[in-house]
Parts: sequence; structure tokens; C-alpha cells
Amino acid sequence: MATGLREGMAAIAQRGLMQTQEETLEVGKKSNSLYIGIPKEVSFQECRIALTPLSVALLVNNGHKVIIEAGAGEGANFSDRAYSEQGAQISFSKKDVYAADIIVKIAPPTLEEIGLMHQGQTLISALQIGTLKEAILKALLHKKINGLCFEQLRDEGNVLSVVRAMGEIVGATSIFIAAEYLSAAFGGKGLMLGGFTGVPPTEIVILGAGTVGEYAARTALSLGAEVKVFDSSIFKLRRLQNNLGSRVFTSVMQPIVLAKAVTTCDVVIGAVRSEHGRSPCLIMEETVAKMKPFSVIVDVSIDQGGCFETSEVTNHKEPVFSKHDVIHYCVPNIASRVPRTASYALTNVFAPMLVDIGEMGGLMNLIWKKPGIRQAVYAYQGYLTNKDLANMYSLPYKDLELLVVSNQ
Repeated sequence: MATGLREGMAAIAQRGLMQTQEETLEVGKKSNSLYIGIPKEVSFQECRIALTPLSVALLVNNGHKVIIEAGAGEGANFSDRAYSEQGAQISFSKKDVYAADIIVKIAPPTLEEIGLMHQGQTLISALQIGTLKEAILKALLHKKINGLCFEQLRDEGNVLSVVRAMGEIVGATSIFIAAEYLSAAFGGKGLMLGGFTGVPPTEIVILGAGTVGEYAARTALSLGAEVKVFDSSIFKLRRLQNNLGSRVFTSVMQPIVLAKAVTTCDVVIGAVRSEHGRSPCLIMEETVAKMKPFSVIVDVSIDQGGCFETSEVTNHKEPVFSKHDVIHYCVPNIASRVPRTASYALTNVFAPMLVDIGEMGGLMNLIWKKPGIRQAVYAYQGYLTNKDLANMYSLPYKDLELLVVSNQ
């Protein structure tokens, strides 16, 4: 009986082995997985990086592949090991990095970098229209690169995401820079930015009531300084006062009032930004010459030409010069002074966008569904889709929406 039972169970087991079994398969990549390359920046004193290690982990966990050039994060104090531990591939070959389908970088590409790119690649970077060379643009179009200019990226609230984030950082940092150069240790007049009982507060004039001006004013007020903000837009001045939640001296750009404020203050922050072309020159040299000795000018607008007649471009190694006994700080890339903080702000914009590209099945679907992304596309499949660039270089222009519809 026992022998028969064993034989019966063996027969049942044998039949079970012959039935269709569930197969254990290797978890592979998604069909819409992305291949993202992060090259090391070659632009002078550019220390920021587009993705932090934790953002790389997010992308890898979503089935995407990330390749990073060795040393790309060193400027922002992110080690290669930190990236590799989160799943990134570290490569010592720039050519391998530029073989990725999507390149994300900070500075605009050079001709040498474009030479490493392949047909139909997607590039997310700054464009810096004011200093863009025609040869760069034509090289991108020739290779049919899909170019996204992150200065024009807009969020759901129609706010320029990256510009706003960098403006907040630069505005606050400009006040800390002014505080440094007011001190005697940096050759200033020996003032502490702010005020104390029995000691009058430092006077700061801010030109421009945009994001940079707002955060400069916010930081200066928190340190106890007396702040005056000038702008040609009543709307921006009213918005600044509402956002700060405190009464601050504001005025439109009346020459006499502005000149008096500048010549009697300790610090002037130039935070005027032009929508197109060069920033307006608001303070003439004769006004600068009347300023108090060892006063400080921080010209944040220098990347658009500057709003002081005496401004000249400087860099992080030699950031200041003196003219008419006034200290001028005219570094274009102030955000690279705090590259780790700036990188965190940038990755908050780029990482979700890259995840969306994967989940929506490609760049085309993303720019079709999100107008804020669509506005940032300046080159698509070999066509120039930015009207300002087309007019600037007398090149043919194609409407991006029509191009996308024709490919649906």
C-alpha cells in the first residue's frame, strides 16, 4: 500500500513537471528608458553640475542609464564615488559620455563638444543668446540636435524655473558679497552690513525689483540694512513689497532721486535684466565718481553688459577692481560661487523633466503636452524654432507646434 501510494504521488509529480511553468525573467530596462550623459564642464569657472547623486538614483530606479564624465561633480564637491554608488557609470572618455541620447550640461556647448555629438541627439543646456555665436547654432542645426534652452523653461505657473531659482541664489549671495567687501579685511571701509543700537544701518540701493532684486532686498533687510529699491515698473515694485511683507523704500527710475540715493549709500546692487539684448546702462560714470570712497558696487547685470558705465567683466579669481575709489564686483557667473547649492536648485528642475520624458515615451510627447517645455525648444530635427534667433541671424524659422503635429 505504501509502495503504491509512493508510485501514485511520483506519477502526479511527473505530470506536474510536464505542465507549463511560470518563468522567472530578468528585470530588464523599460522600453522607454533613457541614456543620459553628464559631461564635465569646460567653460571657465563653471563649477555647477546638472544632476546630484540622489537625482541620479531617482533616474536609475526609473530604469534609465546615466553616464557621467569623471570629475564632473568635483566643482560642486560631489565625488565620482557618490555618483557610482547611486548607479551612475563613471567614464574617463568624453567621447563615451557624448554617445548618450540625452546630454544635460550647464554651459552652452563648444564647437569641439558639438563635434562629439551625434545626429538627432537631445541637448539640455544654457544658450546665453546674448553671447551665442552663429557657428555654434549652425553646427547644432547641421547635426539635427534637439536643443532645449533651460533659461526658457517654464513651470506650471508660467514661471521661468531655472531663471527664478538662480535669481533667488544670486540675489541673496550678492548681499553676502557686498558684506565681504565692506569689511576692512577685503579692502573696504570697515563697515558691518546692518545696524545696531546707537549705530546707523548700512544703506543699500537695489536697481531692479525682479527675482534677484527681491531676494537681495529680503537678505539685506534680514541683516538690518536700510534698503531702497528702484525699478521702472510699478507692478514689480508693488509685488516686491507684498512678497517681502514689510514696508521698504521703493521708487521709479527718477534720475534725480536715483542719483541722490546712489551717491549717499554704501552698496549698490545692479539687478536689472533685459528681455532682449543688452541691459540698460542706468548709472553714469560721473555719478559713480560722486559715491562715497570705498563704497561697493555689485553688478549682477554684467552678463548682459552691466547697468553701470564703469563696469568691466571680472572673474572669481580676480573678482573686483577699484574705480573712482569705488569697489566694483562684476563677475557674470555669481551662482558658481555657491555651486553645490546651485546644483541642488538645478537638479530640482532637470530630474523631474527627465523622468517625464521617459514616462511619456520621448521628448516629442513631452513638448506636445507641456507648453512650458515647448517654449524652451530652440532647435528641433534640424529646424530653428526660436523666432528671436531666426531674426538675429537671418535664418529660416519653423513653428515648433506645426513640426510636432506633422510627426504625430
